[in-house]
Amino acid sequence: MTNTIKHFDAIIIGTGQAGPPLAARFAGAGKTVAIIERHKFGGTCVNTGCTPTKTLVASAYAIHVARRGAEYGFAVGDLRVDMERVKARKDAASARSSKGVEEWLRGTTNCTVIKGQASFQSSNTVVVNGEVLQADKIYINVGARASIPDMPGVHDVPFLTNSSMMDIDFLPDHLIIVGGSYVGLEFAQIYRRLGSEVTIVEMGPRLIGREDEDVSQAVREILEDEGIHIRVNAKCVSLDKREGGVTVGLTCEEGPPEVVGTHVLLAVGRTPNTSDLGLDRAGIATDHRGYIIVDDQLQTNVLGIWALGDCNGRGAFTHTSYNDYEIVADNLFNADHRRVSDRILAYALYIDPPLGRCGMTDAEIRKSGRRALAAKYPMSQVSRAYEKGETQGFIKICVDAETKQILGAAILGVGGDEVIHVLLDAMYAKTPYTVIQRAMHIHPTVAEYLPIILDKLAPFA
Repeated sequence: MTNTIKHFDAIIIGTGQAGPPLAARFAGAGKTVAIIERHKFGGTCVNTGCTPTKTLVASAYAIHVARRGAEYGFAVGDLRVDMERVKARKDAASARSSKGVEEWLRGTTNCTVIKGQASFQSSNTVVVNGEVLQADKIYINVGARASIPDMPGVHDVPFLTNSSMMDIDFLPDHLIIVGGSYVGLEFAQIYRRLGSEVTIVEMGPRLIGREDEDVSQAVREILEDEGIHIRVNAKCVSLDKREGGVTVGLTCEEGPPEVVGTHVLLAVGRTPNTSDLGLDRAGIATDHRGYIIVDDQLQTNVLGIWALGDCNGRGAFTHTSYNDYEIVADNLFNADHRRVSDRILAYALYIDPPLGRCGMTDAEIRKSGRRALAAKYPMSQVSRAYEKGETQGFIKICVDAETKQILGAAILGVGGDEVIHVLLDAMYAKTPYTVIQRAMHIHPTVAEYLPIILDKLAPFA
């Protein structure tokens, strides 16, 4: 190892959604910054998350609509899915994004891009490729990966994760998905629409357990209507090789104690990429799962070190990671006082139709003890949904009875992932819901029904 120490104003470890814009912000302010990436530029979102999976969602949707051609007045003859071309389209989208991030960083003045594994040497030095880098400000943006449960047979079976799913260019005959939450459900519908038989195994009593029960049930019905098999109250306890595939052993209240398929996808949570950073040498504290502990402004327990994105356990989405960047950058460069606790939980589930969610769930509202009003409206009564022939789902909005501010909402249906922002923006503005009722919305849209739904508010049950 060289004794030479390279000095920077800031060091950023990882090129996910928070790292690159923060590097550009430092560089633009005339500061020297080193950004380190050991694998692919762009992190989970670009390489194994949002970009590739939503590209697959789009392919699966096109195929789904083509199969329903008769409903829309056309016929396409024999449909054949070419998985090599589906994968090539997905790969091209990811490669474009990843290449764009790398070229942007390498072309930024004052920014030094380093490929390699970073490891802390002390609280202000990092070693990479045998070189020692020093900075008074260090930002960790290393993300997370799929968790691999410790169960009999897990290392004897060639299981898939959300990352390795990106590499397959064939259709599994029968894909078993262990985990009935967001990642698992998106892959379930994608591969069912592409032509695989799909079984979801969920240990809890229902899918997406953090959602309201009516949302969970409606999502289950949407998936089952497309022929997806769903096993709930079924804990996966073992994996075994079988000729031509895999057997998933279950502990369950009803149904057979095993599911036999050709491939198995493990979608049972995430693990932060923090175990090989030498955090102990810097004195950085983590929780029992390995997430880096941060305060409300994303600072670790060590002065001069911050953790952004999935590795801090304060959010598990691309948009929360990017918002981490915004919080840190505004506090540092604009003398702002932004905090993680200021943001309102919001996300989407990209099945079709999508689910857009913001704010509090029904359970959280009940637990809060506040007096609330709520309204629910079926998508079958929304003209835009009816015109598109996509009427599954509903819109549900809850508001505070006293302040009239929106507490939370779920939009499961056409455009739900976009329309939810009308409500989310009103929540950030802390404006009463009546402002939405006074707005003139465009027809025909889904958003134009929000004032109609808000007219139907009744005491929250």
